[in-house]
Amino acid sequence: MAHGYASQKDNYAKRLRRIEGQVRGIAKMIEDDKYCIDVLTQISAANNALQSVALNLLDEHLGHCVTRAVAEGGSEADQKLAEASAAIARLVRS
Repeated sequence: MAHGYASQKDNYAKRLRRIEGQVRGIAKMIEDDKYCIDVLTQISAANNALQSVALNLLDEHLGHCVTRAVAEGGSEADQKLAEASAAIARLVRS
């Protein structure tokens, strides 16, 4: 079964590689004793980028997996709704 993000898989991989580069850059800033506020600014940018990816994945999950499960009904619908609710809760807490 294809996941909801399947059509955007390459885009997500590209975005995550960019974020990975940001995090490596932050580690280098620490190694190079850069000003703490500059490091914090870069950490904030990386967090925002990850949050954006997470929200897009959640949107695709709701639009694909949850919608399909609800249309089919039964216990899988309840499970998918519970998973989505738990994912939202994790995102809100982070």
